[in-house]
Amino acid sequence: MKQKETRFILQAELRVMSTVGQPTKIAGHAAKFDSLSEDLGGFRERIAPGAFAKTITTADVRALWNHDANIVLGRNKAGTLRLSEDSAGLAFEVDMPDTQLVRDMVMAPIARGDVNQCSFGFYTVNDKWAKVDGEWIRTLLECDLVDVSPVTYPAYPSTDVAARSLQEAIKREVSPPTDWWRTQIMLRRLDLEM
Repeated sequence: MKQKETRFILQAELRVMSTVGQPTKIAGHAAKFDSLSEDLGGFRERIAPGAFAKTITTADVRALWNHDANIVLGRNKAGTLRLSEDSAGLAFEVDMPDTQLVRDMVMAPIARGDVNQCSFGFYTVNDKWAKVDGEWIRTLLECDLVDVSPVTYPAYPSTDVAARSLQEAIKREVSPPTDWWRTQIMLRRLDLEM
């Protein structure tokens, strides 16, 4: 059974665009290609160009505030969210709802630069694991995109899903996971539950 993963991207960008007579928009990159993530609990991750190519044409993707399904900023099927892959990564543009809540809670912090990072939620379709210079690297080759989100505090993924994939790679190439892995997974689960 697949479980949703969420990634915060350090190199993401986010900006407000406002034109008189037009809806206010936010735009940026929710993911960057070929950039290594921070340590995600014993491995690092990169996104291959093309990882979102299929999903952005077929999936029903939402733009959410902090991954909160109660605060929908846009939706590609409604035409208020536009997604594309460019040379940098997964680009997005959202026509923002004209509500007081969005103006106060979303637009103002982005315009001030208080919120300038993004995240994306996804299911892994295809990935590849390799040990490079003693470090495990997971490359996301294809993802089913669920949402893109401007975020206040980045949410790291539910490590138990990734750890299970990593454990399979370790079993094939090196050895079973150690107690250190189990401890890291439990710490991350506790972190996520708090």
